[in-house]
Amino acid sequence: MNERRRAVERGQTRQELLAKERIGKLIIRFAVPAVMSFLVNAVYNIVDQIFIGQSVGMLGNAATNVAFPLTTISTAVALLCGVGTASNFNLEMGRGNPDKAGNIVGTGITMLAVSGLVICAAVLIFLRPLMGAFGATEKVLPYALSYTQITAFGIPFAVFATGGSHLIRADGSPTFAMISIASGAVLNIFLDAFFIFGLNMGIAGAALATSIGQAVSCCLVIGYLTRFQSIHFTRAHFHLNAGRVWAICSLGAAACLNQLAMTVVQITMNQTLTYYGALSHYGSDIPLACVGVISKLNIILVAFSVGIAQGCQPIVGFNYGAKNFARVRKTYRLAAIWVTAIATVFFLCFQLIPHEIIAIFGKGSNEYFEFATRYLRIFMLLTFINGIQPVTSNFFTSIGKANRGIFISLTRQILFLLPLILIFPLLWGIDGVMYAGPIADGVAAVLAFVFIFFEMRQMKREEEKGRFKNQADPPK
Repeated sequence: MNERRRAVERGQTRQELLAKERIGKLIIRFAVPAVMSFLVNAVYNIVDQIFIGQSVGMLGNAATNVAFPLTTISTAVALLCGVGTASNFNLEMGRGNPDKAGNIVGTGITMLAVSGLVICAAVLIFLRPLMGAFGATEKVLPYALSYTQITAFGIPFAVFATGGSHLIRADGSPTFAMISIASGAVLNIFLDAFFIFGLNMGIAGAALATSIGQAVSCCLVIGYLTRFQSIHFTRAHFHLNAGRVWAICSLGAAACLNQLAMTVVQITMNQTLTYYGALSHYGSDIPLACVGVISKLNIILVAFSVGIAQGCQPIVGFNYGAKNFARVRKTYRLAAIWVTAIATVFFLCFQLIPHEIIAIFGKGSNEYFEFATRYLRIFMLLTFINGIQPVTSNFFTSIGKANRGIFISLTRQILFLLPLILIFPLLWGIDGVMYAGPIADGVAAVLAFVFIFFEMRQMKREEEKGRFKNQADPPK
């Protein structure tokens, strides 16, 4: 029996929960499963990285880093369809339009299925040139090809499972969304050990384990969607309609573009570190391997930040649609406080025990650990404010202001970090890449604060107008 049905039996509908339940309790209810789902997605990559690092070594870590942009591209498409569909669904339900909400969900499901297959085909057709474009060196390329050729077959499953989990949360079952993703991740861990060490399959075994785990998660998501609680689907719901596709893309664009921005930055960083690393005493392969490990560490923090932001989405979207602005403001404030507290813990770990953290991901030379430790400390120097940007971007998406959400989602990666990792190395060599990180983090956080400050003021004015209007209305 799912969570939504239990709530109904207690006399609470989904609408009543979102409109009246204590905000802190609601955020925990929706955000914890969302965080766990994002952490599980991170586990797919991190577990592979750890097992590969321990078995294959530094070149294996570099290979998964080269393949990582394909993961972020797949996640970007899943978020475009999943977040966009869930945001529109919650807004329409808050406005009392269940028919429109049903059409949105059906369209989103079709988009997830089609897009995953398209990405898979494109990767298999252009595999070798993609690996070269993503920064594979001559030594790394064979490992990257072996890993990516197998994981490409798991892309349709990954896209559908990741995007579909957002629809499950929007339907009032965040715990099942978490379980569906977590089941594949747990299986992946066991299969990694079995294929890599038991069958001695090396990096190919890690890839096979990942694809099987993603397929299992996808099957669970499909199973839930066949018994979706809020909507009784008909074949007509799944037709692609230009208006509904545009509505989904407009509200999913912020989350999608943020992931795509990460992809562009990752590729550029790989190429930059490879080039300037070759000019330093570290060589080209050490920086390429190190940035792969640290990017995996960063996605753990991103999982918490984005998970809390996504968990707040049903609360913010419904109450904004219902014009309950006080609850909208309180939800944002609590989310911002929580992500900052979590990010501060990560900051302390990165600064105090960087060597121990890097060692989890496998063996390497003294130069490898020297570079990785410095990179982690410097690049993640302002980690404690990194949660503000995704929470603010998702907030604007949840209230239907997609343009602002998109802009904020692009500030750190595209507007600041990308130019800085191209300019700073011209002045300071490979160290310039490290210092680009905290500067981009700081400026992006300041901009997010400015945008949310004016939005909160606007909501207060709207609230006061509504109060005065109600006071002026004659009693009936």
